[in-house]
Amino acid sequence: MKVYNTLTRKKEEFVPLDPNEVKIYVCGPTVYNFFHIGNARPFVVFDTLRRYMEYRGYHVKFVQNFTDVDDKIINRAREEGLTAPEVAEKYIGEYFRDAASLNVKPASVHPKVSEHIGEIIDFVKTLIEKGYAYEANGDVYFSTRRFPEYGKLSKQNIDDLEAGARIEVGEIKQDPLDFALWKARKTEDEIAWESPWGMGRPGWHIECSAMSKKHLGETIDIHAGGQDLQFPHHENEIAQSECCNGVPFARYWMHNGYITIDNEKMSKSKGNFFTVRDILKDYSGETMRFFLLSGHYRNPINFSDALMEQAKNGLARMQNAKDNLKYLSEAGSDGAVTNSEKETISVLDKLREEFIEKMDDDLNTADAITAVFEMITAVNTQVKDGASKAFSEEALNRITELTDVLGLLQDSGADDSIDTEVQALIAERQKARAEKNFARADEIRDILKEKGITLKDTPQGVQIIKG
Repeated sequence: MKVYNTLTRKKEEFVPLDPNEVKIYVCGPTVYNFFHIGNARPFVVFDTLRRYMEYRGYHVKFVQNFTDVDDKIINRAREEGLTAPEVAEKYIGEYFRDAASLNVKPASVHPKVSEHIGEIIDFVKTLIEKGYAYEANGDVYFSTRRFPEYGKLSKQNIDDLEAGARIEVGEIKQDPLDFALWKARKTEDEIAWESPWGMGRPGWHIECSAMSKKHLGETIDIHAGGQDLQFPHHENEIAQSECCNGVPFARYWMHNGYITIDNEKMSKSKGNFFTVRDILKDYSGETMRFFLLSGHYRNPINFSDALMEQAKNGLARMQNAKDNLKYLSEAGSDGAVTNSEKETISVLDKLREEFIEKMDDDLNTADAITAVFEMITAVNTQVKDGASKAFSEEALNRITELTDVLGLLQDSGADDSIDTEVQALIAERQKARAEKNFARADEIRDILKEKGITLKDTPQGVQIIKG
């Protein structure tokens, strides 16, 4: 497998530190609100990376943090009349709800900043002891110029960075480029902890370095997140981690591209800011996931109703193919697999290899999805006049194997969830057809269609399709 390493700006063969385990850290949400479609992209992309590596036989330790200590959380707590921990817990719960709708698996560990204050303080103390950080009026800052390689991830020159650096009111920095590791409490209602520098709380960047070190060790395989985190967040993580630990922080850095809304940058002021919860009112989570995987993760992707409708239709085609095969695996012929069916199975095996080849090429989900659709075309051609149960089961297993890697079709549209009223209508329609009462049969078909149930008459009997 090759991945594009942002650190080197080239594709590299992926070789984990431990041949049996891959250690991945992905920056998680700041939990003060529902997460938006831009946040959803790294959650889905790197969940797919994890699924694929597990499919290829690796044990993956996947860590995604929750930033539950932050100015935005403090401000939201004031707005909602809650404490900062109450706000954080509320939106952590909402994160899991929306992530589940996208078929994003829970991480191996979801560390919280509030539960790692001791580790963060120890990390900052080490940086001070080594001469890489200093205290000023209860704040602690990292001395950026003490790390000669600063800018190596974002490829920015330190002198150019200095020209745009600013010192905020109340900050006492030795250099405008220095960044906060620990922030002194400013008001009594701010959440804060005892530290060697007085009551305060961690700066933003230090949390990921400390939590990654605790749960994955000093050097990890992959650190991932959105493109917007390259600078300053990930750049600062590298600086503080490598100065503290004396070893490389992450061997591979992976970043997904931006999402635009109708070809414009998402912005609350423009009124084109969409949370996942907003989008779920009109589309399923799986449709959203399909959309997010339909382009290469490093490329920008445009969100629009037209593209979501395309995703919805593409996902429906996948679901219908899977449901048809489930039906035929039970209602197909009992005979042996025919020579024609054997040839189709051979085609499916070649397409599975193509799927793996595309996923091995820097997680190219767009072309991998194309391979799945080619599988579906081959299967549909084979089964148009019926199929054996054995072939249908083989084909179903191959398609399910690959859609599972993509985190798609996790909820079947088959008839196992159809309620008794619908089942009674289907039975009545079958009776009407047998009695040649086609007017009533068509009436029932239209009633079922309004309920989201489509009936397809096949040589093997009636197939029930939901959605």
